[in-house]
This record gives sequence, C-alpha cells and structure tokens, in this order.
Amino acid sequence: MTSQDDHKRKQTTAQDRKRQRLAEQLRANLQRRKAQARSRREGEADSRPEGLLQEDGEA
Repeated sequence: MTSQDDHKRKQTTAQDRKRQRLAEQLRANLQRRKAQARSRREGEADSRPEGLLQEDGEA
C-alpha cells in the first residue's frame, strides 16, 4: 500500500467516527425531545411497554 491509501483509510475512519458521533447526538436529542413532549402532554400517562431505553438497554 502507498501512503495515499493509508491517508484515505485514516480519513474514512475519521469520517465514520464523526458520522457515528453525530448519529449518537441526534438519537440523544430525539430522546430528550420525546421525553419533553411526553411531560407536556395532557391526559393519562402512557401505558405502552416501549419507550425510552434505560442505560442498561431495557425499556
């Protein structure tokens, strides 16, 4: 491999890390917005079993 190939590979992994970091931030923001909307909603609490995931990965 040439140094150009190595550079492209490093650039790709940096782009992948950035893409993954942005996706995680987007998911966290969406969860916050959903929680905020639920807290503002009038009426009874949700009786659905699904919802925001806990830190251990359970709903």
